[in-house]
Amino acid sequence: MDRISLGKIPNDKNFGWNLSSDPCTAKWKGISCDKGSQFVKKIVLDHLNLSGVLDAASVCAAQALGVLSLNRNSVIGTLPEDISKCGSLTHLYLRENNFTGSVPVSISRLINLKRLVISNNSFSGELPADLSSISGLLTFEAENNRLRGHIPRFAFSNLGEFNVSNNNFSGPIPRMNGNVSGNSFLGNPGLCGELISKPCPSSPPPPSPPPLQPKTKGLSFFAYLGYAALGLILVLLLVFGLIKRFKRKKRQKGGGNAGKRAIGTPREHKARGAKSEYSITSVESGMVSSSFEILSSPLVVGGLRFEDLLQAPAEMLGKGKHGSAYKVMILDKGVNLVVKRIRGWDILKEDFQKRMQRINQMNHPNVLRLVAYYCSRQEKLLAYEYLPNGSLLNLLHDAKIGWGSRLGIAATVAGGLAFMHEGLLGDKIAHGNLKSSNILMNKDMEACISEYGLMPVDNQPDSIRAEEDAYAPFKSDVYSFGVVLLELLTGKPVQTRGVDLAKWVNSVVREEWTGEVFDKALVSEGASEERMVSMLQLALKCTNLSPQQRPNMTQIAHMINSIKDDEDNSPST
Repeated sequence: MDRISLGKIPNDKNFGWNLSSDPCTAKWKGISCDKGSQFVKKIVLDHLNLSGVLDAASVCAAQALGVLSLNRNSVIGTLPEDISKCGSLTHLYLRENNFTGSVPVSISRLINLKRLVISNNSFSGELPADLSSISGLLTFEAENNRLRGHIPRFAFSNLGEFNVSNNNFSGPIPRMNGNVSGNSFLGNPGLCGELISKPCPSSPPPPSPPPLQPKTKGLSFFAYLGYAALGLILVLLLVFGLIKRFKRKKRQKGGGNAGKRAIGTPREHKARGAKSEYSITSVESGMVSSSFEILSSPLVVGGLRFEDLLQAPAEMLGKGKHGSAYKVMILDKGVNLVVKRIRGWDILKEDFQKRMQRINQMNHPNVLRLVAYYCSRQEKLLAYEYLPNGSLLNLLHDAKIGWGSRLGIAATVAGGLAFMHEGLLGDKIAHGNLKSSNILMNKDMEACISEYGLMPVDNQPDSIRAEEDAYAPFKSDVYSFGVVLLELLTGKPVQTRGVDLAKWVNSVVREEWTGEVFDKALVSEGASEERMVSMLQLALKCTNLSPQQRPNMTQIAHMINSIKDDEDNSPST
């Protein structure tokens, strides 16, 4: 059982807190537990005249704690750094207390946080810059404090409630993606920006360089001497590079290409039943390292060379209409990559490079980033981090996952896709091939969207391709996401891009047998039928045959988070 402590508890015989008893079975005031009375899920102690300081370390001993609400009390002191130990926290309400000091940097580690309210206190100092790492935040209210400095960019697609009025913030108001108005920034004289109709001052021109002073003869002599030395060093480096290049060519000529195989050509194995191995040496003679670009990635420690990728052993993971995927093991660097090989994409090299670099600029924790890419006229190679926990397709159809996990996956994927759509709308780069097999599970078993933007535009579904509309690829993504939602709800596999599943669900709903579409495992679990129906209605909107009638991903992410919010706040959870 969980044990918790909040410091000074009012002397009220009806309050019910006794540290020698169990908070769940003894029904402590303000405490809500799970169905089995094993874990504390919520602590709601609003307007109870609580005083003293918050003992966050003791409170966070309740490891399943999702909601902590202490609104309208007299709690004093700072918000402890130990608040980060409440890893499951989704709602933190501290409105109208007497908190002082800075908002702790550690609060950025509460990555599951949806609502953060610290209004009407005496918080001071600057907001943590890493607050933007809480990508699922729906509410941030911090009005009527003494906070100062610049406002971090809350670039969250789902941000619906935001208020930092009556503080001491200064500088330009950052671009906000959520539903934010100028009223959210009132009472901060130092702020400027379009939202409050106060233009920011232009940056002053750089100072003119000081006038050149006449040089003495002695200085000129040493300057010329330095130039001569620098020139000699450059010549030596050039000679050294030529020698090294000559030796490399000589080795390659002597070694030849014996023993190498192109992708898709298996090496022979003597052992029966062994998996086929490949190397990524292309049959295309024009493949050169100058067409290989490494993008910023924590995986590339010590530098990843083109030759490493070519010579590494590989295992085929799958083959599709437009290319194949391989697991590549770069043994000397201890790195496993997935290399996607795409053929038949008629796109200029310059356009492909710009596309990949633009996608890479969109950094979201639930969208798999490129490690490197190679581009030539006939084929493209793209390298990603290898995620060992499989795809959503495998997880959903080979294992039993509950309603809460499915709802979390839906919210995570929607948030990541909405982020990419918002950032890449002007570039007309949609995902193009979203499906449950392209949603991978990372080391923390969180959903991660892979292969973003790798599908040629003319390979969109027929119903979308006919539209001469810049938004058409994004509407196609919405349809595909709706099919993923149907998989999560029904537990049934998808056939022919999900058309069969969507048709089946629509036919069942039309016959008013809505309850029959849900996965029996969810029904047996006792999942909320009301929230499953809400999710089903959203999935049907996404798979509407008329693209104009489909919501956009930002709206979808907001609706799913509202459903998830209701689930988190439900007394039965």
